[in-house]
Amino acid sequence: MDRCGCGDDFASIFDRATAESDRDRYRRHGPDGSTRLLLDMLLRAGVRGASLLDVGGGIGVIAHELLREGAGRAVLVDAAPAYLEVARQEARVSNLLERVEFVDGDFVRRAGAIDAADIVTLDRVICCYPDAEALVSMSAARARRLYGLVLPRDAWYVRLAIRLNNLRFRIARRAYRSFAHPNGLVDGLVAAAGLRPIGERRTLFWRVVLYERAA
Repeated sequence: MDRCGCGDDFASIFDRATAESDRDRYRRHGPDGSTRLLLDMLLRAGVRGASLLDVGGGIGVIAHELLREGAGRAVLVDAAPAYLEVARQEARVSNLLERVEFVDGDFVRRAGAIDAADIVTLDRVICCYPDAEALVSMSAARARRLYGLVLPRDAWYVRLAIRLNNLRFRIARRAYRSFAHPNGLVDGLVAAAGLRPIGERRTLFWRVVLYERAA
């Protein structure tokens, strides 16, 4: 299964070597399939001049892609220091450093100091965070216009894959765990924040949804 995004206690999982591997794959092949589906929906909705908040942004793929397409500025939040450092270096190489702010830490714990943005994205992040209610509610509240998610589908084989993945980490005595939060719970939290779905795509494992703030 694809790698999930961010959260606590991930330094041993999302380390420098993994971040550099993700960067090299991005340079060779561009965004992963589910990320590309989200980007396509965002570009169709319009991003010119928009501000971006990318929660669990990893090496900064969404920020790089949207800034190149005319977005104004981006804030990238991630709890894995190694990923933020690689993201910062990649932004420097791409001449985007002055348009990106990097925030190190758990978004839920730091949310009070993070401003709203026109676009908020969580690409394979909800599956890595134990408290979906806090993560989704706080991030959706900061979306002024668009809110994009990539999360595991509600399917038996997805839940099985996540359980097996967690067993592997437990055997290795690592603290990291993945989570199969119910899609209905996530949709309800987003709706409570005043957003409605305007587009949805799926892969075998991932559900990709774009929401828009209701008028």
